[in-house]
Amino acid sequence: MNNRKIPLTLDCGLDVVGEVLYGKWKVRILYFISKGHKRPSAIMRKIPDASQRVIYSQLKELEEHQLISKVIYPVIPPKVEYNLTELGQSLIPVITMLGEWGDTHQEELKRIILKDLHSGLE
Repeated sequence: MNNRKIPLTLDCGLDVVGEVLYGKWKVRILYFISKGHKRPSAIMRKIPDASQRVIYSQLKELEEHQLISKVIYPVIPPKVEYNLTELGQSLIPVITMLGEWGDTHQEELKRIILKDLHSGLE
């Protein structure tokens, strides 16, 4: 993992969740893997705003945290697939609930976010 400027704090469950899921695309990556998008190219197609470097970096971190496992098939060119581990699979109901909450409050939250964005430009 990366060298840290700020010391690691794991004093409560929220600290641990933040450490494991911090990263703009990690929650989406886990969700898309759960929906059958297991190849890196498929994940990148689902998240076109993310760079290849960032996707691979976040896949590596998810693997290091044992939320996903990587399978490399011995073919040329190499074929790689990612699967959720049991630990990663246990996050999917939580991620689904967060997504549903976001869908329910999407319009209100968009207004707030855009208002904050515009007020910061003034």
